[in-house]
Amino acid sequence: MKLTLREKASYGLGAVGKDMVYMLSASYILYYYQDILGVSAVAMGIILMAARVFDAFNDPVMGVIVAKTRTRWGKFRPWLLIGTVLNAVILVLMFSAPPALDGAGLVAYAAITYILWGITYTMMDIPYWSMIPAFTEGGKEREGLTTLARSCAGVGSAIVTIITIRCVFGLGQGDERKGFQLFALIIAVLFVIFIAVTCLNIKEKSTVNVDSPSVGQMFRALLANDQAMAIVITIVLINCAVYITSNLVIYFFKYDFGGAGWYNSYTIFNTFGGAVQILAMMLFFPVLRKFMSSIRVFYVCFGMAVLGYISLLLLAFTNMSSVFLLFIPAFFIFSANGMLQVLTTVFLANTVDYGELKNNRRDESVIFSMQTFVVKLASGVAALIASICLSVFQLSNDTSDTSAVVSDVANTSVVGLRMTMTVIPIIVLLVAVFVFHKKYTLTDEKVKEIATKVKARQMADGNDGWNGEWKEN
Repeated sequence: MKLTLREKASYGLGAVGKDMVYMLSASYILYYYQDILGVSAVAMGIILMAARVFDAFNDPVMGVIVAKTRTRWGKFRPWLLIGTVLNAVILVLMFSAPPALDGAGLVAYAAITYILWGITYTMMDIPYWSMIPAFTEGGKEREGLTTLARSCAGVGSAIVTIITIRCVFGLGQGDERKGFQLFALIIAVLFVIFIAVTCLNIKEKSTVNVDSPSVGQMFRALLANDQAMAIVITIVLINCAVYITSNLVIYFFKYDFGGAGWYNSYTIFNTFGGAVQILAMMLFFPVLRKFMSSIRVFYVCFGMAVLGYISLLLLAFTNMSSVFLLFIPAFFIFSANGMLQVLTTVFLANTVDYGELKNNRRDESVIFSMQTFVVKLASGVAALIASICLSVFQLSNDTSDTSAVVSDVANTSVVGLRMTMTVIPIIVLLVAVFVFHKKYTLTDEKVKEIATKVKARQMADGNDGWNGEWKEN
């Protein structure tokens, strides 16, 4: 039986909710503890990196647990609902640090709640993606639902990116600490409601085995697949560049662009950027693909990103008076990021067929599990780099007179912030281009040739070649 519109909408709604939660944590936890509560930037950087690495190693463990679960409600929905409720509770606690805590106590609170948040997020995210094979019939239906869910996840991320700071100031009436607590509570409630709708309307129609590779299997698969290794390294570098900027852009608006209403400018900037990124994924990329190969589009995206960072750096050294001038770099950076997200996923999928042809083994779940691992690792590294920048250049809530910082564009703190959020990402992206150019050889023509050979081998072996896979944000 084909999926109904209700089932598709329910599953997509779950993706919106879970990525709203993910983006709130990924983009604002450093700002909340470092800038609002005064926790050492370096301490927060170490916490975020350690938690991300731990969480990445924890993913395969959760996959095994889900695979062995047997209940009357299936193997996925119980963990999806339990993980969601626990994660929502931890999210609120994470943004509700007790006022009595300070120093080492506050650092410990941040570390414990953030690690628990990562564990509980994994608890619900793995079964969310893993359950797709259990209620779809494969082929276009499965691909269509996955695309829908990824698009809805992007919408959830964009919503939080756009509205968070404006809502925080509105809910807290200028008190960011109170505002974050109330906003986290609202997002947590919506999260539980959205996932509950998913659980109520999605029923498992078949039993599937969830392939849960160990970290050792991931690395062995990469060592045997040079094309997958090239793309994984490229993904790490791209995400490092993206996360460095995303962690620091709020400080740019607060302490550089400045002004009493800096959060309004920040909201406008993110609204434009989020819209452009979604358009890039849904419109710009398909249009460019009609005229260019996927690899050429990839290089175009890199060029756009570098151009965007250069223009941002140049504009930062002018007397910026309007946020609309920043739409110029935002267009190039957000467009490039949106299309690169699509392209890296496509290229990674291409390496699965390549690996099967080369090694006579299809490592879908292993390869995509490694994508989860490296994206989390990249976000941890980027958070550490951003926190070191904040510490070295002393950008925090101790800078009470924001106008004093803005008035002197040659100030070491402001210049250091500008350079870190633009020059370092450019360098990282150039390294990514070099690695990609030297190592990745799967052109569109070669991909088609490999797919034909793989299909012929699968038919000869009587196997359709599909293995269940789980993917995470």
